[in-house]
Parts: sequence; C-alpha cells; structure tokens
Amino acid sequence: MIELSIPISEEQILSLHAGDAVAISGIATTGRDAAHKYMVDHLIEGPRPLSAEDQRLIEELKTIYRGGAIYHSGPIVRNVDGRWSIVSSGPTTSIRDEIYEDKVIAAFGLRVVIGKGGMGPRTLAACKAHKAVYVHGLGGAGVTNAQAMVEVLDVFKKEEFGLPEAFWKIRFDHFPGIVTMDAHGRSLHEELGKTFDDRLAALLRSG
Repeated sequence: MIELSIPISEEQILSLHAGDAVAISGIATTGRDAAHKYMVDHLIEGPRPLSAEDQRLIEELKTIYRGGAIYHSGPIVRNVDGRWSIVSSGPTTSIRDEIYEDKVIAAFGLRVVIGKGGMGPRTLAACKAHKAVYVHGLGGAGVTNAQAMVEVLDVFKKEEFGLPEAFWKIRFDHFPGIVTMDAHGRSLHEELGKTFDDRLAALLRSG
C-alpha cells in the first residue's frame, strides 16, 4: 500500500502506475454531479465578476484541491449536537462527470479523483497533461470507507444541493483505493473493456 499525503506532488503522481494500491490522507471533499456542474458552469466558465459567495467558494476549493483530491460520493451523514459525521460513503459512478472532470482537474490542480467505474478519454488525457490519477474506491464498503473519513470540517452548498450532493470538506486518514487510471496514459478500464470486446468478437466468430 502506497501512502499518499495531501498535498500530493507531481513526482509522487508520476511514481504511481495503474494497479497500485494507495491509502490517501489529508483534507479533501466529496463532489457529485451537482458539484461538478456548478464548478464548471459558475466557478470556471461562469460570468465575471463572481458573486461574493462564489468568490469565497472558489478560493476555498483552490486551497483544498491544489495537490488534493475529490471523492465522487454522496455520503450518509449524521448531525449530533451540531457536529457532522460520516456514517457511510460508498463511491458513486464516475462516468457521469466525464464532461466536467478534465476542466476541474485543469482549473484547480487536482491530483486525485476517487470514484467507481472509471472515466473516459477526456479525463485520462487530463490526468496525463496535468499529472493526476483516478483511484477506484471500494464499492459496497460505505461503512468501511467512512471509518477513513475521520472528521467533517465544513460543508458547502448544503441548502442549495441537499446533503448527498453538497461539497463535504473532510479529513481523510488512510482512505484505501486502487489506481486504475494513471498519469502515463494507462487506463485499466479501457484495457479491460478492449479485452472483453475482443473475447466477445472471438466468441461470435466461433459460433
């Protein structure tokens, strides 16, 4: 298991290869469809000047994401005496954010995208160009994942997006995953898909 501590350097990213097991520690956020759409439509490509609220948000995200990570997840959360905690947090399907992720990586300097199922050629190209990786999280292990999400530090856009879609700012401690898309242009998802297609074609020919 390779330890990655945020902020993660370009050299560390380049040392990683598809298939490596990693454990991520440091401050990151969750972010699903609404968060990605908002970042691109308002913070990255939206009209200027930004509203005061959006200016505060973009500055906060720049601090978190530079050398950092985003986790595709809509966590189940609990509030006890005014303090939020993560109850369960499994990865959600990442490909839905393929139209946004390359822009988010480029604009914010993300090093790690955590999710499920992999992403497409735009994200893979952004990982290579901007030195980032995609990490496949543990599906079906939401409670186990939550144990590595040790402290909720803040939440953004909770009222506007709702609890699952909000940006949850969280301290991660040895969050586990597997690098499946690296900064060298390799994608295990692409390779496995091609292998499946080749085997299916062979079966059809033989039948």
